[in-house]
Amino acid sequence: MDNNSGSSSSNNKPVRHQPTPPGTVPPETFYASASKSNAGLTPPPLPLRPKGSAGSAHTKVNIEPPPTYDTVFREPQLVSEDTIGTDQVPALIPADDHHNWPSVEHKWGDDWNKNDAWNEPMPWDNSWAGGTSQKVMDIDARDQEEETNWWDAELRGTRNRPGPGMLPPFVTELLHNAEHSLFSVSVTAPDVRPAGDVSPFIPPSHDEILRAVPHANTYYCRRHHGWVFLQWKTSNIVPPFAKSFDFKKHPPLPDQDRRKRTVSCTDDSSDKSKKTHHFHCYPKAVDSGQLNPAFHRAPWEVAAQRKQRRRKITSANIDDYAFKESDVKMNEDLPEGHVEGELLDLYVCCQCSVYCIASEAMPGVIALKYVEDFTKYRFEHPPIGRQPDESVVSGWETLIAIIENKLWKGKNGQLSISGKAFQNKIGWSPTTSYIFKQLGFDIITRIEAPGTPEERTDEFLSPPNTELSSPEGQEARMKLLRFWVETNAYLVDYQRRFASALKSYTPHPLYVKIDGAREMYQQAIGAHPDQIPRSSLSYPLGSLAEYVPLLQTWKTLGITPTTCSPDILIFAYMAQCRCDPANTVLYFTHFFAIVAAIQSLGGVPSQELQALVFEERSRGRFTEEDLQNAAAVLGFGKDGALRLELEDDIEDSFLAEAWRTAIKNAWRDAKDCTQLQRDANEAFRMIAQSRGSKSLMKLFSESSKNQMDPSRAYSVLEVSADVDDELVLTVFMMRVEEQPHQSDKWREALRTIAEVRDSSRLRHFLEEGKDPGDIVASTRADLPRGLNQLGNTCYLNSLLQYFYTIRELREAVASMANIDVKALEDEKYSEDDLKRHRVGGRLITRREILRSKKFVSQLADLFWQLQFCENQAVTPTIDLAKLALVTSRDEEEEEADRGGTDSSNDTDATLVEDGPVRSPDSNGSVLGKRPRDEQRMDMDVDTPTSPITEEKNGYVMISQPSRGSKSPRLHGESSSSTMPLPSPLPDVEIVNHENPQVEEQKTAPPLPTRKPTQSDSVMMFGKQHDVSECMDNCMFQIEIALLKFDGLGDSDNQNSVVKRLFYGKLRQRLTQVPAQRHPRTSAHEKEDLFSHLPVNVADSGFDIYDGLSGYFDDVVDYEGEKARMEVTLVDLPPLLQIQLQRVQFNRETLQPYKSQAYVKFGETIYMDRFLDTADPGKRARSKEVQAELNIRRERLRLLTQDKHAPFPASLKNTLDFLSKQETLILPDVDEELIANINGEQDMIETEIVELKDAVSKLKEELENIWKDDTSVAYELTSVFIHRGSSPSFGHYFFYSRHVPEQPDNWFKYNDHQVTEVSKNEVLADTTGSTANPYLLVFAKKDRDIVRTVNRFDPMAIEDIDT
Repeated sequence: MDNNSGSSSSNNKPVRHQPTPPGTVPPETFYASASKSNAGLTPPPLPLRPKGSAGSAHTKVNIEPPPTYDTVFREPQLVSEDTIGTDQVPALIPADDHHNWPSVEHKWGDDWNKNDAWNEPMPWDNSWAGGTSQKVMDIDARDQEEETNWWDAELRGTRNRPGPGMLPPFVTELLHNAEHSLFSVSVTAPDVRPAGDVSPFIPPSHDEILRAVPHANTYYCRRHHGWVFLQWKTSNIVPPFAKSFDFKKHPPLPDQDRRKRTVSCTDDSSDKSKKTHHFHCYPKAVDSGQLNPAFHRAPWEVAAQRKQRRRKITSANIDDYAFKESDVKMNEDLPEGHVEGELLDLYVCCQCSVYCIASEAMPGVIALKYVEDFTKYRFEHPPIGRQPDESVVSGWETLIAIIENKLWKGKNGQLSISGKAFQNKIGWSPTTSYIFKQLGFDIITRIEAPGTPEERTDEFLSPPNTELSSPEGQEARMKLLRFWVETNAYLVDYQRRFASALKSYTPHPLYVKIDGAREMYQQAIGAHPDQIPRSSLSYPLGSLAEYVPLLQTWKTLGITPTTCSPDILIFAYMAQCRCDPANTVLYFTHFFAIVAAIQSLGGVPSQELQALVFEERSRGRFTEEDLQNAAAVLGFGKDGALRLELEDDIEDSFLAEAWRTAIKNAWRDAKDCTQLQRDANEAFRMIAQSRGSKSLMKLFSESSKNQMDPSRAYSVLEVSADVDDELVLTVFMMRVEEQPHQSDKWREALRTIAEVRDSSRLRHFLEEGKDPGDIVASTRADLPRGLNQLGNTCYLNSLLQYFYTIRELREAVASMANIDVKALEDEKYSEDDLKRHRVGGRLITRREILRSKKFVSQLADLFWQLQFCENQAVTPTIDLAKLALVTSRDEEEEEADRGGTDSSNDTDATLVEDGPVRSPDSNGSVLGKRPRDEQRMDMDVDTPTSPITEEKNGYVMISQPSRGSKSPRLHGESSSSTMPLPSPLPDVEIVNHENPQVEEQKTAPPLPTRKPTQSDSVMMFGKQHDVSECMDNCMFQIEIALLKFDGLGDSDNQNSVVKRLFYGKLRQRLTQVPAQRHPRTSAHEKEDLFSHLPVNVADSGFDIYDGLSGYFDDVVDYEGEKARMEVTLVDLPPLLQIQLQRVQFNRETLQPYKSQAYVKFGETIYMDRFLDTADPGKRARSKEVQAELNIRRERLRLLTQDKHAPFPASLKNTLDFLSKQETLILPDVDEELIANINGEQDMIETEIVELKDAVSKLKEELENIWKDDTSVAYELTSVFIHRGSSPSFGHYFFYSRHVPEQPDNWFKYNDHQVTEVSKNEVLADTTGSTANPYLLVFAKKDRDIVRTVNRFDPMAIEDIDT
């Protein structure tokens, strides 16, 4: 009986709900999957099979008397067949004694155990805490070397393991739905004889009746109304593989020599190394046509399969044809005319000779949907005097009687559809019509009593031809027999399930017997409850089965929650690690999850489970959560010191350096030094193993030889930690002289001290054996110097190095070196002095003058060190970093928060802004972050704010581009930095085309004061600022510091070095499209300064010219209508800074993200096309081509990169599903639909090819328009890189071209490291990498602007002296 007789599967609608008959059994005596849907509805026990009768061929025909015919079938049974680096690494802490609980637990710091129930102390039985040397369980074929070095891919390759496996209870759920029952079918020839004289006919023979069941190893499933092929065997010879099975795409087969040694894992219960079978699945591996006896589908099923193949051919592309050709080659060895049979799944035990093969559910003659519809129809429309269940049984019995009359009584007469008996017992409906058509009956229309008043039209069913003389008759005969067997089986099960409702009904004799097969195949593969119990008293299995966090765990370990006893769980875990060592971390993660879940659900894990946890921990096993925490220990993650996610493209050398840094940081913690060092070492080992890195593991192994920490090293040498290197060496040599036999220990202590101090002198002594005295690490004199980090200041280091490469800026700053700070504080500035100078369109304060001169003085001192220092790197001062990172406004806000401020240096005049603060580059971060305003989000695009604020002085103030805009526009609102512009420019005359007579200049009102918001990101100083704000702040202070207050300078400071180097002038023109309320075209123009040109980076496939074109010509919303915004360049600065805005906004998740799209750029860029003086004809043609190019690119993006793209692949998947699925009957799916979908796929693929070709041609045409305009050339000199997947944090470094000496070479400035690299690295395609350019700097060609290397050369002085 079905183990869920009251309901159907989730895919099949139930006929009705019926209570389960009494006689349920507990789970420990019957196997069934626990679920909410069938809780408490366990089925009654099935009849037990004799244990000796193992095998799967129990479908048979009983004839009385028994026939004497020969048959190819035999009764299968379970039988046995005979064979036919050089860097110094930090020290490791000595391994603790792992024979007790506390020594095994790893303390990773407070953050490791927050909100984590799994890592809380477990109230387990500690009576055994003394430990034991005996292993919990030892399974067969383990390899100690492989288990220890599971991370070594090369070693794993030599073992040829079969991959993940599963235990028998899990296999039973894969063989067939656990909620469905399989039945072996026994058929008896019906006791039916012809009545009266009939035409000669041949009734079905014994062999025909036998073949009505698809195969001796097929079992009937009522819930599918179909058949499942299921066979098991004990043999070390695997069944024949299908030619279409690709061994390269699957794990290797288990070791056949090992399988030969044991007949069955379940035969010898005393062999604890084989607790049960461990099966490995190979889907669609076995060709049923090559089995003995072979299994093939019936002719009508073959016809349906051919129809499916025609669909596949219709939907196939070139790749599919190539695949079919390979299929032909693979089938060359098959016998001529052989057709590959059903593809069966193979389950092979890696420990013994048992294997199992199974098919998917194969539908019966009538699809399940129509069987259920017919049953439902008869249930809902019972004839008068019949109960619903009786009506159902009567209907099916009538269909059986029709078949029996045809085959065994030779009745070939037509059935009247309108007849009373037919209508009462069967009824006519679309479902009934479908059933008879499937059985081969024809519907004939006949006119009765023609030409009379009683004339009527009747319909009749004409039975199919079943004569053996024709192939069609043979097929129809076989089909009717199969339907007869399936209907009998269905009806037997129905009568059994609803026996109480049929007590008063006298049934038609049925000649098919069904017996439950579950216990039979469970016993055969080792999954029977007698072999693997279904419950345990050691922990709450019922709770585990419904525990959501473990849903994936059961599948990963290949077990079921109802069989998860401690010994089975341990065996499953160890077997998975043995057969699939590459995923050891995954398996230990899930094993530990079960143990922790037992505790969290109120249970107590058994001592065996506890012991294995500690045993595995002592062997260095770790979970995936441990691995994440390990990354945090080494400084990775959003909140880590490195502010960088641990990703696959992180180099091993970088990891090793992070480890050394973590060790050194641990050594600086006097209190927890030992524990922190142990944590760092464990974290490094975990990461090295998870990456499978031999080089990192070699480093780790070598470091194990040095078991010192700093405190022990100083203690061994008996010196204080504050003594200098010279005294340490003196003491060391004394110790060696006194006790030369312990020289290794003294050297180990000295090596540890050398590491913790990073002492070149001590390292040199250890390597060379002599004291070199005070030495400095040698660095090439002509190589630029790096900058040491002060803590999350990598982007500040990049900016300072960039400033140093600019010759004129470097020279201007040099004059501010060694300024007397006291004298600066004593300087007085009159009101007239302050009012005469403006920076960024506003007045400045005494406070800002003082802090700016302090900043530039510190910057000049840093530049001096970069020129003359002999060390590899220079450390910026804390004051310099603070002045660069903290703006004057931040200082004022902090003082206001403290309740007061020192306003002695301020005046009332400085507190009022007398004009709009304009900053063309106030878009925020160079990565694209917005100003830190309350109304603005830190996004680059797609924020839901209005793109147009208002028109001021004829100038359109734009705060955000429209959807179609590729970059933000220049507007009047300043960024949060205090460096909007160096000084204001006179407004350009505004021309109002709506009223030519009115031309007046309006004064723009001041912008409203912004409300500062508190950043949730914490820096070493105050608030978090992005790169752009830091750059603005530095340039703002340089501008102020270089102002002249002696009355002789230019009050507007038009010739400041900052403005001269970085700022150009552009013209913006907004043109309104004529509308009903504005019949004439209106235009607004304005000139303004700029220091950056923004390029929006949202999609791939663009180059730098494409990005700039989107900025210089765009369509925006203005006053509720579309308007064109055109930008042209009036004057270009010597240094052209192009900002790649990578921060984008996802409207679905409402979260920012960093675009990793590659933007192509070269060593030279020509700006002629963007000039205000560019050829108008070329500009007009260029706009036309660019517009067409944008349309094609957008269409291509929608087809290949949009939310539901790529569409060809989606259509192909749809075709594959419709072509391959056989379970569902989809009447609307025909060859025409398949052809239409395939045609749509071809059309889209053709369109994509055409679009790519058009894009390429349009791009070429666009570049040809400007190919001769090369007079305004800029050369690439600097590239700023952001590395990381998050828009909020990451690592910054900087490339600078070696100009003018070696323009083909570049320097890479990565904090303290400066290395030489080729231009190929700088210009490389960054697709797939998280390290992308975010700021490009170009210098005007043939201008001596950038001199990258500015180092003191003592040889030049010697040349002068000579």
